[in-house]
Amino acid sequence: MSVMKIRNPLCLVVTLSLLVSAGVPAPADDKIPFPQTAPDGQTQAVRWDEVRTLDLAQAAKIALINNPSLAAADARVRQARERLEQARARYWPNLDATVSGARISYAENNPNILGDDPEKRFQSALSATWVLFDGFSRKFSNAAARYGRDQSESAQKEARRLILSAVAASYFAAQLALEDIAIARADETFNLRQLAEAEARNKIGTGSLSDVLNFKIRANEAKTRLINAERVYEETLFALASLLGAPESRFPSGMNLARLKQETADEMAPPDPDMLVRYALTHRPDIQESQFALKQAEAQIKIAKSRFYPAVNLAASTDGLRRDDPAFVQDDFGNTIGIHLTYNLFAGGYDRARTRELKARELELQKDLESLRLRAGSEVRISSTQVITTQRQMVLQRANTELNRQNRDLVEKEYSAGQVSLVRLNEAQRDLTTARSRLALALASLRQAWFNLETDSGRILEILPE
Repeated sequence: MSVMKIRNPLCLVVTLSLLVSAGVPAPADDKIPFPQTAPDGQTQAVRWDEVRTLDLAQAAKIALINNPSLAAADARVRQARERLEQARARYWPNLDATVSGARISYAENNPNILGDDPEKRFQSALSATWVLFDGFSRKFSNAAARYGRDQSESAQKEARRLILSAVAASYFAAQLALEDIAIARADETFNLRQLAEAEARNKIGTGSLSDVLNFKIRANEAKTRLINAERVYEETLFALASLLGAPESRFPSGMNLARLKQETADEMAPPDPDMLVRYALTHRPDIQESQFALKQAEAQIKIAKSRFYPAVNLAASTDGLRRDDPAFVQDDFGNTIGIHLTYNLFAGGYDRARTRELKARELELQKDLESLRLRAGSEVRISSTQVITTQRQMVLQRANTELNRQNRDLVEKEYSAGQVSLVRLNEAQRDLTTARSRLALALASLRQAWFNLETDSGRILEILPE
């Protein structure tokens, strides 16, 4: 088959397409707020063998890389971005090329046959179609796709907000279990030391067997609490490992959590609920997502209304027909340029019903957004109250723990001197152990209350690393 010799007709259609395209540029892309993954969707792998002491910042970073829910949210964002590109493609003309060849055998009694039978017929065509006007459907379709992309990115942020909150909650629960282990061990150590002294006194006849048995019982009780605390710690680590995407929901051996640190001055400062409510109403991802959904609904109403306008298309084509061989030359081609107007006169009320449906959808989203804003304000104020409450408890529990420590040390000395009974020492040690547990709980609750507040206000995305 020889090469086609199409010259001027091809230039005509291609030039028309380029001129049309240059006359209507597609809207420029907005800056993407924060891509989570590389363009190929790959993320950096976590080297678990390099993690020795896991703090909250490290846990947050790992969760943002490894959590499957966030990876799914990233994929949804990429889908929304590609839908926007599809909407923008409507600003460009369509350019189509067709080539065909046929061998035609006519009936012997066909009176229209002038040449030999059979006949070889070759056809080629190049056509361009451009929408000049469609009632602004392209404009609002592009806007709807852009709002859809923004909505997906806000949903991605919302997924991050909730994941970071869950990571913080699991991390503090694990830290509290770790503190309970330390408290149980300290209680066991105290009772074992008292047991050794009681056994020594019993051997020389200055002590009683009941004291020995008492401290054995207390040491065993402490050991039981230690076993339970270790179980709780292991369970919380499994939950945390699952959020962080660790293989088999299990951390490698040799990795430890950072211990609970003493409260800071900033943590004991009172929150500003009014400022945090204002921040939440403008920064919370779920509110932003709802706002973009409302804007998308408004754009969809305008898309539906565009059907009340006529559609105008510009079409141009060059068509070639040749018999016997496909060696096309310029004289084998003809050209067509035309403008087509289409206006729907009647569709059974479909367009009006569609418009009313979308307006009802818009009203639904407006009310959902109003409800969400009210709920966000309520959540922030409730969390602020919880922070203030835990701050007060923190002050009392730290003071109470110090008082119980002083009392236990004093009773221990008095017991060693034979001035108080064994029952009094048991009570003092039990009170100290309980006070230490309550102090650890108050500290973990204070940190959790702050992170609940930061989650409800949306600031957790700024506090924990991205």
